Amino acid sequence: MTNYTVISEFVLQCMITPSQRTLAIAALVFVYVASLFGNLIVIVVIKINYKLHTPMYVFIGTLAVIDLANSTILIPKMLADLQYETASVPYRACMLQMYVILNMEEMESILLIFMALDRYVAVLYPLRYPSVITMKFVWTVVLFLPVFTFLLNSLFVIFATELSFCHTNILPYCFCDYATMVNVACNDDPKYLSLLTNNTTVFGLVAFALTLFSYARIVLAALKITSSDGKKKAFSTTFTHLLVVGFFHFPLLSSYILPGAGVKMSAQAYNTMVIVGNVVPPMLNPVIYSFRNNEIKNTIYRLFKGKRTVPAALHT
Repeated sequence: MTNYTVISEFVLQCMITPSQRTLAIAALVFVYVASLFGNLIVIVVIKINYKLHTPMYVFIGTLAVIDLANSTILIPKMLADLQYETASVPYRACMLQMYVILNMEEMESILLIFMALDRYVAVLYPLRYPSVITMKFVWTVVLFLPVFTFLLNSLFVIFATELSFCHTNILPYCFCDYATMVNVACNDDPKYLSLLTNNTTVFGLVAFALTLFSYARIVLAALKITSSDGKKKAFSTTFTHLLVVGFFHFPLLSSYILPGAGVKMSAQAYNTMVIVGNVVPPMLNPVIYSFRNNEIKNTIYRLFKGKRTVPAALHT
């Protein structure tokens, strides 16, 4: 039997050189402020404007909440850790951070599928849209998301608590991550990585494929639009949405799949890809999904001008 020590904390090493630390801190501060401001504005605007109480904007508002939570869980702690070469995290706090981040990633992945489905039905079956994408359907999805992911990911916590750290408690990572824990641990049982592989396949590759399929069908439908303005708008919307999907899925999928396929990655490259996949989309999502919309822009203008937004029914 392998001897191991029961640990009370993990030590995080962000693998960022002292010369890069100042730039990394400045970049993270900018990203966090932009994410915080952008997503809060989106949430407030959708809340106060009754015209935006529709399925599409409920999804966008939910995405903003997830992004806000994800950024707040990750970036402030990373900024604190970057002040030093190493940073200690209590064992239970590390497990909690790992668990919550997994849930945020999966909720966003699933939500992006439903947002693509919303656009798919709206473009290809516009007459059936009101009966298919109902507010009841949307709120069922939104309320079911955290329940589903939190129950599903509880297995990660169970497996993580089984890991034995007989050599080191140092995680060469900027935050607490399940894959890094497994790689550092002394356990040889393949079930620990199999769980991650299966999860990545379903909520990464399959989710990415379904999202791409929906937007591919939208592009094909856009090609049949006779109006040049309509075609341009459809392509512009599809491209920007795919940009968000790519920024979210590609770095995270690469960081999980490439090492499993035998491709060697430096700790710095691995850190960079996962950080980009987690912190960049929350900054871009408000711009791409919301601030390009005239109704949202007008509401923001009225909000900062101190003008009230009243239900449309009161104007009639």
